[in-house]
Amino acid sequence: MNEEQTQQYSQIVAKCWADAEFKAKLMGDPIATLTAEGITVPDGIELRILENTATTVNLVLPPPPEEGELSDEDLGAVTGGAGCGCGCV
Repeated sequence: MNEEQTQQYSQIVAKCWADAEFKAKLMGDPIATLTAEGITVPDGIELRILENTATTVNLVLPPPPEEGELSDEDLGAVTGGAGCGCGCV
């Protein structure tokens, strides 16, 4: 995620914490809800919203590299917790 995406993500999370109705909309139709917030989700992307709880933690695995071993940059992104690589928030 770039800095702008990180900021957008933080704002969406904060809005979910403050507004149960918004959170329900995001959980039910994430692409339409994000679009209404001015966040573009690229065509062809399926977006799933998962929520961690006190007893459930979701681990998201990034897609594997297309060829060969991971580059130093790819390893840095993985260990740094960068986004999913799809361009969405």
